[in-house]
Amino acid sequence: MATANLNQPHFQDADKAREYLEKQVWPKGPVCPHCGSVAKPFVLSGKSARPGLYKCRDCREPFTVTVGTIFERSKVALNIWLQVVYLMSASKKGISAKQVERMTGVTYKTAWFMCHRIREAMTTFPTDLLGGPGSSGIVEADETFWGVQKDEEGVRYPAKTKKGTASKMKIFSLVERHGEKRSFHVPTVNAANLGPILKAHITKTARLMTDEGSFYIKPGKHFASHETVNHSAGEYSRGDVTSNTAESSFAILKRGLMGTFHNVSEQHLQRYCNEFDFRWNTRQSRGFNDVDRFDSALYGIKGKRLTYRRVDASHALCTPVSRTTH
Repeated sequence: MATANLNQPHFQDADKAREYLEKQVWPKGPVCPHCGSVAKPFVLSGKSARPGLYKCRDCREPFTVTVGTIFERSKVALNIWLQVVYLMSASKKGISAKQVERMTGVTYKTAWFMCHRIREAMTTFPTDLLGGPGSSGIVEADETFWGVQKDEEGVRYPAKTKKGTASKMKIFSLVERHGEKRSFHVPTVNAANLGPILKAHITKTARLMTDEGSFYIKPGKHFASHETVNHSAGEYSRGDVTSNTAESSFAILKRGLMGTFHNVSEQHLQRYCNEFDFRWNTRQSRGFNDVDRFDSALYGIKGKRLTYRRVDASHALCTPVSRTTH
């Protein structure tokens, strides 16, 4: 199995980093990000031309491998970018911007922005339905809650009270047994919000497995079967009927949110969910190692330029699914 660490040339030298990135983004040769031309471009050289600069034969525009990506117009050296992508890809419970600041020497504001750009690279959109051919046919659905339980005056609610749960941020996840996970930050956990997500992301022939929540009853009729376990009665599995896979994925997410990041705002919660989904979907049991996960994250940088103004203002309420293959 291939191994990698931060002593590799592409993590230490900006030109080596560019060459490594070109192989990931352009596996069949340079592609113009302006017009999409695959005609072999001119290689620009000379005192005024920086390394890796090309000129398109069709639209005549100059470009590098970073144009149209999360790295575009960044003043941070490309090898530092690759270091942070690797650290985020290899850290099961994530890595904080403060830790990135300490390890790379960039400012905290720069580290925070870099991490959000990389989360954008880890986010893709679904092209197929969960529970389809080639899968186990089983999809687990579950919800969890994140945030401090406080009232309008800042007073904490007693743990596990209905009011306290309602005050938290809601995360809804679909987990294909032995397969992918897709998570969604939702405003309220009810059939009106969860039903459309279930129907849009799960094939009708799938076996849907949930807890006893009443909001699953109506949308559950859309699928081949809807099987439940009664958590309130202490039942967590019955044969192969369980939502324990989804619960396990939440355990990793919660440990990261609490132990690594400590405080994640509602404004950016979806991007953090995307990051954890990405690592779940490229986990070792699915045949990925740290290098594969790193390369997959790099492949996702295209077409995702993210400005500071946008990342600071966006609520990022998209419907993502993390990439598993190129």
